[in-house]
Amino acid sequence: MSSKIIVIGAGICGLSAAIWLRRAGHDVTLLDKDGPGAGASFGNAGLLAQWAIVPGNTPGVLSTGLKYALNPYKPLFVQWSYFPRLIPWLIKFAANANDRDTRRMVAGITAIVSDSLDQHLALTRGTRAEKWVASSDFSYAYESRAEFEADAYGWALKREAGYVPELLEGGAVQEAEPMLGPAIQCLATLKGHGHILNPGAYMADLAAVLEDEGGHFVQAEVRDITLSDGHISGVETDRGQMPCDSAVLAAGIWSKPLMQKLGLKVPLEAERGYHLHFNKPSQMPRNPMIIASSKFAVNPMAHGLRCAGTVELGGITKGPSRAPLDLIRRGTARVFPDLTYKGVEEWMGFRPSTPDSLPLIGEIGRTGVHAAFGHQHIGLTAGPKTGRIVADLLSGKRPNIDLAPYDANRFS
Repeated sequence: MSSKIIVIGAGICGLSAAIWLRRAGHDVTLLDKDGPGAGASFGNAGLLAQWAIVPGNTPGVLSTGLKYALNPYKPLFVQWSYFPRLIPWLIKFAANANDRDTRRMVAGITAIVSDSLDQHLALTRGTRAEKWVASSDFSYAYESRAEFEADAYGWALKREAGYVPELLEGGAVQEAEPMLGPAIQCLATLKGHGHILNPGAYMADLAAVLEDEGGHFVQAEVRDITLSDGHISGVETDRGQMPCDSAVLAAGIWSKPLMQKLGLKVPLEAERGYHLHFNKPSQMPRNPMIIASSKFAVNPMAHGLRCAGTVELGGITKGPSRAPLDLIRRGTARVFPDLTYKGVEEWMGFRPSTPDSLPLIGEIGRTGVHAAFGHQHIGLTAGPKTGRIVADLLSGKRPNIDLAPYDANRFS
């Protein structure tokens, strides 16, 4: 049965939900206050991170996090003026930092990322957006074998999920990736993954795909949700009231105030992520990688070389900080000593993060509003599958996945 559905947020989750809903025969309108992929979906590392199944809150995160936060040369930063507001979220985050909960989170993450490349291909096959999806291997670049072995807990979890690395050491590292300098002496490579060649262009083309297939995109700011007898009947925007039968809330960190309007206080905080995008680089790696010591990803894109990562906790009101950008810049110079480029673009955006490292997917109460946000570092990776799950739920189909880990009401 066809319904009139509004999707709020034109990042990868909202775009995917809108396209799959339209393919199911619904009347779909996608809303965003800016444009397709204007936030984290634009500035992410562009990785289809099927291997990114280990959450940030593993055992020992408290001691490691404190050391990192107090060291400007480590990939965790805190805006201390915001710290008091973070405390409730951090308490919940730390409560999950044990082996039992880590394994529970790993199971939930694995289920929505393990087939990411296939999900992106299914979303885009035969469309103008397909050209941006590329298959590739992926490597963790370590300064030494000892640094690799220090990640033993995470690698054990990856191996249990089927991600077994091919290990290279010494000169074999530079044979595999000639761009790497002598600072990297150990490379752990995983086969059969993928990446996006230009995230911003990909999002723009996905929006065009939606319209090609009969959906609608409207640039509008959603200000409120109208309920009739507890069920959504429309959304209030800066362009007026828009009626609907159901809605998908996929606005990333901006979903939080709208959830409050629905009566749910979600413990959602922004991990402020950064990137440097090098234009016309003199070298490119053969495949994407992550620089383990500085925790930033490196992706050869169609329009340059992107180095993206780090975490800064500090809310959404303040502008970019210099320290995370400087860390990426230093790390890039250290591992790619011969790299030159014509210019560099700086970016900062917000990753919507829950204290249990799992997104919210599914109906909020019985409101007819379905959540599709809170993916932290795996938004691009899990976006197409998240959108497909939500589209199935709104079409009366039962997805072939246990949705309990992503229960949109679990924090109420």
